[in-house]
Amino acid sequence: MGNETSIRIGSGAGYSGDRVEPAIDLAQRGRLQYLVFECLAERTIALAQQQKAKDPTRGYDPMLEDRMRAILPVCHGNKTKIITNMGAANPLGAMERTAAIAEELGIKGMKIAAVMGDDVLEALKQDTHSLLESGQPLASLGHTIISANAYLGAHPLVEALQGGADIVITGRVADPVLFTAPLIYEFGWDMDDFKLMGQGVVLGHLLECAGHLTGGYFADPGYKEVPDLHRLGFPMAEVSADGSFTLSKLDGSGGVLNLATCKEQLLYEIHDPAAYYTPDVIADFSSVILQEAGKDRVAVTGGNGIPKSGKLKVSVGYTDGYMGEGQISYGGPGAEARARLALKIIEKRLQAYKNEYEEIRYDLIGANSLYGEKISTGNPYELRVRVAARTSKREAARRIGNEVEALYTNGPSGGGGALKSLQEIVAIQSVLIDGQLAETRVHYKVT
Repeated sequence: MGNETSIRIGSGAGYSGDRVEPAIDLAQRGRLQYLVFECLAERTIALAQQQKAKDPTRGYDPMLEDRMRAILPVCHGNKTKIITNMGAANPLGAMERTAAIAEELGIKGMKIAAVMGDDVLEALKQDTHSLLESGQPLASLGHTIISANAYLGAHPLVEALQGGADIVITGRVADPVLFTAPLIYEFGWDMDDFKLMGQGVVLGHLLECAGHLTGGYFADPGYKEVPDLHRLGFPMAEVSADGSFTLSKLDGSGGVLNLATCKEQLLYEIHDPAAYYTPDVIADFSSVILQEAGKDRVAVTGGNGIPKSGKLKVSVGYTDGYMGEGQISYGGPGAEARARLALKIIEKRLQAYKNEYEEIRYDLIGANSLYGEKISTGNPYELRVRVAARTSKREAARRIGNEVEALYTNGPSGGGGALKSLQEIVAIQSVLIDGQLAETRVHYKVT
């Protein structure tokens, strides 16, 4: 558009299962032009692809319906646009479902866009690629591959906004892109202005995890106190055309937003602060300046960047066997001795099958599951036994939980609360592809 002097953007979610109430509060009281829901983790889209394979109408975020029912009326009433990657493996399905919800709610004239093109599985089959984590060829995964989704840049989202979309639903995009796209659209930014684009990535990176920024993951009693975490508020930003912005949260909401919370989030998941690779720019956080601007307000400037690499990162999801797990608790006097005996029993019983397992863990939760035997816990009054194993055989995985559950009657005494589970393991590795291999397109639907 190019006519705006500032816009207000709120963060409505930092992961798929995030709370809905803080987003409703932002939509009602935040005076927002945009509300962003960032809901995809690395494995999420591979799991969504599995769901879509079972039911072609599904494969989008499981909380999409709850979120849309909660926020569509207020966002429509306040003319707040919604941008989200809740499309996961099926942005078209998410668009159709969102449109149906809007119609059920009596909301007319809302334009919804689905951004496609991140699914590059077929393109990967046409060439040879090396896995970044293992160095092995992609072909080494054979028929276990479930999905291959590229982290798209901002261009198709900007196209959707230019097309009049009130809601933009994507699959895999780079997380900051959800926030930079409205800046490019509203301010008419040149995407080759890498200083502006770098500053936009700073904004996106700070906001993308929602409650992280307002003290959720920051809280550590006795060291870093955060008030009213039970009603944690999510952050928002007022952004100027030059890319500078001020972060804040709603008055009366729980949590805290200050220099410390912002610094922790700025460095979160960043390998090199001077070279953070994204599809649109290699962002440079090394000169970012954070300044207190009032209670729960921080002003941010100084982001920079250099030209993009031309490559896109692709998350490749694949099945990697099965995990079997069993848990049981022991409490009271002698709890640790009985729990350790339980582990010895399971270990001896599994000796006959040890060649069927690639990895087995024997943990006492509360004594050694995190730090091994390096830290003495004294005489704990309650402990939980956990045995977990990875295997290529489903029945071998099932055996783990069955053996733990059998401790109920086969000793030692006092075991309770047994649980068992078996799940297929979905793993992730990455490749880099030429950005031109991802052919993006935008679909629209009007309610």
